[in-house]
Amino acid sequence: MRIRGTTRLVGLLGWPVAHSRSPQMHNAAFSALGLDWAYVPLPVAPPALEDAMRGLRAMGFAGANVTVPHKTAVIPYLDEISPLARAIGAVNTLRVVDGRWIGENTDVEGFRRALAEIGLSARGQAVVVLGAGGAARSVLAALAIEEAREIFLINRSYERAARLIAELSETFPPAGLRLPPVHVLRVEEPPPESVALLINTTPVGMAPEIEASPWPPDRPFPWGLQGVIDLIYEPPRTRLMTLAEAAGIPAFNGLGMLLHQGAMAFTLWTGQEAPLEVMRTAILEQ
Repeated sequence: MRIRGTTRLVGLLGWPVAHSRSPQMHNAAFSALGLDWAYVPLPVAPPALEDAMRGLRAMGFAGANVTVPHKTAVIPYLDEISPLARAIGAVNTLRVVDGRWIGENTDVEGFRRALAEIGLSARGQAVVVLGAGGAARSVLAALAIEEAREIFLINRSYERAARLIAELSETFPPAGLRLPPVHVLRVEEPPPESVALLINTTPVGMAPEIEASPWPPDRPFPWGLQGVIDLIYEPPRTRLMTLAEAAGIPAFNGLGMLLHQGAMAFTLWTGQEAPLEVMRTAILEQ
């Protein structure tokens, strides 16, 4: 990859970003299509976010991805956000149109595409979601679109989870989304015996804390699980995934969601169809 005076720049705003595979994924895609673009990691501590956004504008960046902990905090510094991103209250992709910075959310559709790719469906099913942070917002929106039957949201802070559901219940209808019935549970409260999917949206188990699991190792998984999905991808096989597989339950990491949300961001920036298999190969490389 060569960076010249003509190179259009995009990057990843987050803290930290050293673990991210997005740079290798997008730079491989730019190279495959012969585009004079480059994707760079942009580690930005929370207090510096406003300065960072001013810097991106001043330096003529063409857009960016946004990851934790900035997906909600970045919204006040944008000129416009999409109806879906506004309903969720989280942005993960920024694009520049006529000098205006527009916030989008490709996590929702990225998750849906990843789910379909591994042959799982939430339609008409009961689903357990672990966590009530920014990633949970996008997963809950995806489950609403998929018409899940009901959701059991488990979080260490019952109050935070309850606030999230109250907020989404107000913002979803204007965006045309209908939230399924949600049962907010504390960590110590077990979900019902039968659910189809369990989705971890928390960072518990992410490197370097690879022995941690958001699901207690001594608690049996709900009966009837068709799959466990851990949005973490560093490490590629988390403790939660290991526990699920030991119980005979198929388990998947977050690389599929990373791939598909990234492909959608690529198209928003460049106007070209993303080379999906090139990007898939790139993110699998260590």
